[in-house]
Amino acid sequence: MKTKASHDGLFCELYWGTTRNEAWNFGPGQTRVLAAPDETVPLPLYGFTLPEEPFLIAERTLEGYRIFVPPASRVERSRRGEAFQPVPDTELRRSGASAWVELTAEDRVRLSQGELSLLLAPSVAGKRTGGLSARDLGLLAMLLALLLSIPVGLLLAGHSPEHMAESNARALAAAREKEQAERKRLGVDTPARPLSPNSLPDAGVRTLPGSFGVH
Repeated sequence: MKTKASHDGLFCELYWGTTRNEAWNFGPGQTRVLAAPDETVPLPLYGFTLPEEPFLIAERTLEGYRIFVPPASRVERSRRGEAFQPVPDTELRRSGASAWVELTAEDRVRLSQGELSLLLAPSVAGKRTGGLSARDLGLLAMLLALLLSIPVGLLLAGHSPEHMAESNARALAAAREKEQAERKRLGVDTPARPLSPNSLPDAGVRTLPGSFGVH
């Protein structure tokens, strides 16, 4: 099935130098992302100078997100995976004391102060489209053909029911021959004959003395 990428959310990463310390992912239902040096806000942000706490750092728009720039932070942008470049003041949108930059599906924005940097980018959520593509149908047909070819291959290799029965019979005959040879080696290959009354030895009749009694 085909998957269509949709940039519905906001992905944030906090770096100290080149080491990533934290990461957050906000879904499309999070229309406003507040930041503060506080664990109770959606984006706990330490080390940045914020004009107010909590500080509105991102706001969802029809095209993506509006990223608000803290006054003491440097702002850079990367388009289509290219290297980050400083955003000129002329590209910043302003309203009173607030300044922001637009974040679209092809952008990444980086806010930096000292050794800290906050990377903001659209998060990708996959949406499935109904139905199978022609490529999926072809793969399914190949899989079915492979599964059906396995029994045929076994028959061609000689593993038919008749062949298996013949093999079992040969194995049983070989086992019986081996058993007979072992009995012959031990001298027990001739079965014992039952004794008849006539073959028993005659013990004869003995006369007991008169003084012998049974008590």
